[in-house]
Amino acid sequence: MNNLAQERKYRKLITALSIIIPIAVAALFGINLRKLGFDVEPFTFLPPIYATINGVTAVLLVAAVVAIKKGKRKLHEKLNTLAILCSLAFLLMYIAYHMTSDSTSFGGEGVIKYIYYFILITHILLSIAVIPLVLTTLMRAKLGDFKKHRKIAKITFPIWLYVAITGVVVYLMISPYYV
Repeated sequence: MNNLAQERKYRKLITALSIIIPIAVAALFGINLRKLGFDVEPFTFLPPIYATINGVTAVLLVAAVVAIKKGKRKLHEKLNTLAILCSLAFLLMYIAYHMTSDSTSFGGEGVIKYIYYFILITHILLSIAVIPLVLTTLMRAKLGDFKKHRKIAKITFPIWLYVAITGVVVYLMISPYYV
């Protein structure tokens, strides 16, 4: 299969995942197993774990950029693969938490409330936008099109890094309000 045919195949998969993942997360976010009558303990231990995973993702992303700038392509690839796996682990834990626990409301007031919601909203919107960016960046590397890979990676990296860092910030800001 030539690169063009492979790219078409990957594009379909990227498009599907870029639509399915946010819809699935939104749908699952609205399902609380306890409210549906299931006898499950709330997974209240998860938020600090998935916030830490977001922090690890940020470190991995920066390390991956440093690695490629030093010409260490294999290390760069491994670090980015780990970052993708961390993001996937975060997503699964985030869903599990929200399916077993009540949502926590931010209790801050005044300017801090507006700062929190600005960070939260940009985090959510960019976490949706970064899905096709990460997958396209990965596809370009897998297809060996490193010129296009570098071009899109320059867009993907800062957005993904912002999402990872703001995930930690959102957790730190809301953690005093967990019950």
